[in-house]
Amino acid sequence: MKLVFAVIQPPKLSAVREALAKVEVLRMTVCDAQGFGRQRGRTEMYRGSEYTTMLLRKVVLEIVVNDDFLDRTIDAIIHAARTGPEGTIGDGKVFVLPAGEAIQIDDGQRGPGAV
Repeated sequence: MKLVFAVIQPPKLSAVREALAKVEVLRMTVCDAQGFGRQRGRTEMYRGSEYTTMLLRKVVLEIVVNDDFLDRTIDAIIHAARTGPEGTIGDGKVFVLPAGEAIQIDDGQRGPGAV
């Protein structure tokens, strides 16, 4: 089992959800987040004054998948979250971590069947 941790742009959330549904990945946790990487923030105008926002809004997806679903999950996220054919800075990142164990709270089922 793996924990896929994806940081994407908020407008891409529905496209990523649809892409994941097509590859039969139907369970995930979605969290709002703020941060920056290579973008280093953004300069904006508010009531005639220029200001820099250092933290940009992002969406974090946390998805636990069995090993046989890993590649299709990553491919679906990358293709749906990319802006344009080449992609741009700020499209996001995908991290993959080992998931030691999964346990369903309602019936106590453990392991890959609990995912």
